[in-house]
Amino acid sequence: MRFDYVIVGGGSAGCTLASRLSEDPKVSVCLLEAGGRGDGLMVRLPAAVIAMLPGRPKINNWAYQTVPQAGLNGRCGYQPRGKALGGSSAINAMLYVRGHRDDYDAWADLGCDGWSWDDVLPYFLKSENNAWGAGDAHGVTGPLQVSDQKSPRPISKAFVEAGQSLQIPYRREFNAGDTEGVGLFQVTQFHDPARNGERCSAAAAFLHPVMNRPNLTVLTRAHATRILFDGKRATGVAYRHNGREAQVEATGEVILCGGAFNSPQLLQLSGVGRPEDITPHGIDMVHELPGVGQNLQDHLDFILAYKSRDKDTFGLTPGAGLQMIRHLLTWRRNGTGLMATPFAEGAAFLKTSPDLARPDIQLHFVIGIVDDHARKLHLGHGISCHTCALYPHSRGRVGLSSADPQASPEIDPNYLSDPRDLDTLVKGVRLSRQIMQAAPLASRLHKELFVKGEPDNTELETHIRQRADTIYHPVGTCKMGRDDMAVVDPKLRVRGMDGLRVVDASVMPRLVGGNTNAPTIMIAEKAADLIRGT
Repeated sequence: MRFDYVIVGGGSAGCTLASRLSEDPKVSVCLLEAGGRGDGLMVRLPAAVIAMLPGRPKINNWAYQTVPQAGLNGRCGYQPRGKALGGSSAINAMLYVRGHRDDYDAWADLGCDGWSWDDVLPYFLKSENNAWGAGDAHGVTGPLQVSDQKSPRPISKAFVEAGQSLQIPYRREFNAGDTEGVGLFQVTQFHDPARNGERCSAAAAFLHPVMNRPNLTVLTRAHATRILFDGKRATGVAYRHNGREAQVEATGEVILCGGAFNSPQLLQLSGVGRPEDITPHGIDMVHELPGVGQNLQDHLDFILAYKSRDKDTFGLTPGAGLQMIRHLLTWRRNGTGLMATPFAEGAAFLKTSPDLARPDIQLHFVIGIVDDHARKLHLGHGISCHTCALYPHSRGRVGLSSADPQASPEIDPNYLSDPRDLDTLVKGVRLSRQIMQAAPLASRLHKELFVKGEPDNTELETHIRQRADTIYHPVGTCKMGRDDMAVVDPKLRVRGMDGLRVVDASVMPRLVGGNTNAPTIMIAEKAADLIRGT
């Protein structure tokens, strides 16, 4: 098979890019996705994230693990990643967060010309169909439906009020360039009558409606094994489909959209990267590029959890199954109710010092007890509050665990290797506990599960090392820039090669101060114009 463009990975970036490039009937596009179609009830039902996220069993989820982390007392971290059309947007909490304007201006200052806040804002607007209507910060003509939460719980509103009681400003709008404050997240959720309340994954928004285009071929259950080269030019992709080896040819470009783990892995499997990461596995070098797999950044997260007598949350109680059926019927009828929740309903972006230019801590207030990514269950009702450090100084790497393309990559986030990250988390957890102990939230909580009393900094550091883990925002392993460690240039072309680009969260030179799904879709929107030369 021969196409103009071959896209590897049908996640948030791949779905967006395939849709946009195939808008031109004169070009042909092939999208390879290792998972399934991503259109079943488990994806469409927002609350079903609780079944997919833990990875037990692996439902639409790669369910990766890290290597042992010295900063986490030698524990292996967990790294869920979406494995279906839509990628992680098919299994995430649907939170629509762009980050702070300074995040993108910092990219431009690092040599990423064309990626400042003013440069990228039009692409955020282009992708979006926001229920708030059109304005300076929001669009209504894009396929990605964004709305307020359908049925936020009263306890989430109490979280917001508790923050306000501590003089944290209320913020309705987190996506206009500034984020500081407390409020409720907007979510990627359908608000049109036909699908009201369903998850709006990148596949549901961009790809599923256009899969009948004659110039677009989408292959699911197709696992890319290596990039094909003629010298330094990418000419196609080898993949496994239904147990058979196959190849697809790209007359224009091969575009990697596998994300922060799979894109560098495929480059290394194909002989592109650092020799010390590639040749020990018996793979021949094609192109030495020292930044491949380096610069891994992730939001390390620490969870406070509380028992609550408030029954308007998720909980393991007698009769819970019958209640879930009732909530499911409500959702099927009008798209509202407990099954429409993103779980993480309350939001706060806070500064650990008033001298900071932007918030360095993000809180996610969750209407259930989360322990070890919901893999450890607790009886009764309760809530959780996640605290993550937005701008980590620690840097990790992604490498090969094997020459087998179907083996998991070797993931080493190197958490807390820089002591500044631990200091920020300690300060953030203290801020989070202040909100938990403030009225009107405190009266709804009756038992703190993990952190007791008034711990000193050393005790909090011990808790963090024992229990902290990812909140699912890995980036940076094929970073964009102009320095020697850059993997792609500001047009997302792999340096020193022809016909090869990377378009996903791995190109971010630095983490944004928030969730990474909306920025990844923005990157793909901009990439479509870069590829078309417009």
